[in-house]
Amino acid sequence: MEPLLLYKHLGEETRLRILLLTAAEGELCVCELTEALDESQPKVSRHLGLLRDAGLLDDERRGKWVFYRIADQLDRWAREVIELTLEHPPGIHLQDRQRLAGMGPRPVRIGRCQAS
Repeated sequence: MEPLLLYKHLGEETRLRILLLTAAEGELCVCELTEALDESQPKVSRHLGLLRDAGLLDDERRGKWVFYRIADQLDRWAREVIELTLEHPPGIHLQDRQRLAGMGPRPVRIGRCQAS
């Protein structure tokens, strides 16, 4: 991955928040991200597509749900940048993590997504 491409995506707030949440959780579905980010599903999906196309995220379809995780093939240095950003004072992603936690534990969250 070219450094400029990574920093371009990290420089956009919604994409940065998606990457940080996904790195923290391991994987998230669109429904979880929409709730955590407090953004519309079309906006979240558009940003997820850009991150996937850039090679930052992998996606996996399970039934009607698509789950996203940090790309397995992402260069180590790029993964470290994301992880180091995650370790700093939470600031930008603290509310996102709180909203996600408000959905309950993972099985409950997925159940809520399926009901909506």
